[in-house]
Amino acid sequence: MFETALEASLEWHSSMQAWRRDLHQYPEIAYAEHRTSQKVAELLTTMGLEVHSGIGETGVVGVLKGKQAADRHIALRADMDALKLTELNTFEHASCHHGQMHGCGHDGHTAMLLGAAAALAKNSDFAGTVYFIFQPAEEGERGALRMLEDGLFKRFPIQEIYGMHNWPGLPAGEFAVHSGPVMAAINGFDIRIQGTGGHGGMPDKVNDPIIIAAQLINAVQTVISRNLSPIHSGVISVTQIQGGSGAYNVIPETVTLRGAIRSFYKADLELIYARLRTLVEHTAAAFNAQASIEFLDGASATINHPAQAEECYAVVNDLVGMDKAHWNPEPSMGAEDFAYFLLERPGAYIWIGNGDLDQSHALHSPYYDFNDQILPLGAAYWVKLVQSLSPLS
Repeated sequence: MFETALEASLEWHSSMQAWRRDLHQYPEIAYAEHRTSQKVAELLTTMGLEVHSGIGETGVVGVLKGKQAADRHIALRADMDALKLTELNTFEHASCHHGQMHGCGHDGHTAMLLGAAAALAKNSDFAGTVYFIFQPAEEGERGALRMLEDGLFKRFPIQEIYGMHNWPGLPAGEFAVHSGPVMAAINGFDIRIQGTGGHGGMPDKVNDPIIIAAQLINAVQTVISRNLSPIHSGVISVTQIQGGSGAYNVIPETVTLRGAIRSFYKADLELIYARLRTLVEHTAAAFNAQASIEFLDGASATINHPAQAEECYAVVNDLVGMDKAHWNPEPSMGAEDFAYFLLERPGAYIWIGNGDLDQSHALHSPYYDFNDQILPLGAAYWVKLVQSLSPLS
């Protein structure tokens, strides 16, 4: 019979902390997670799991069969990659790789899932099979999609899949579960404005693309405020402006605007695309110039399946109590490529509190660090989820 999930995980706290800090000290960015994936594979092998490496380039899958045979196949996923970010922390386990940092907590996610694998391997008296997925390249590089393209769901008969992310601002010891949208879709755009350059002192002789760009930057904000339903969420951010050669008295021929669109629903995204295209083309035409927009596919929206979300909520409610288990808080406009898994299989993606913001820096901050105190709780969630989804529970 199982000991409690938390007791099983606490046994591995010191190991998880050591693994986590080692990964933090040696971060690796998308598809370069060679040391990380090797370490994960070696640890899983030591635990007695069947290990498959090189899936989606640097992804790893560990397979653990319960002692009780059952046609139950669930997957638990952690991401492994770091950010292209220079760490400003000075503690002993700070990044040794300049310009690379675990600023989103993927080191902690990996450590928690390894801890759960260790606990379940030690006491595998559960029914069915668990697949521990360690995914590369989550940070905007579509590692989930790459694993799918490499046959993840064809090689392994996964029926359901679950993910978890730490959440600064949510107190440590608490969880949040959504029944529906969790994270937004993100899609990039490039706007190219073609004007007529010339002398800065003779603006009447040119078609100034900088003036057109200024008009467009303001105009695109009306797409959300005056076209999207007020009960839906969306964000359009212009994040780059490129134009000019550095001379103070030369109006350039072209200006490029780049940015990103965030939304939750396909119909909203199609509306945003249509309105942006109209604004770009017609605003330029009003100034006797030309402009075009190109849309760049990013991650889809992460939308939980209701039945699986309810299972997760029941688990965290039982683990930490109703007052620390939050149901359907506001979703985030951040993006997460776990979405690709949820498009193929039912599942859910939840948040675990990393601490109040006065205790925990925000995700992607150069001062961020994963809260090692929540490692046992995160691992316990995974263990308890496996127990709860077992036909014998």
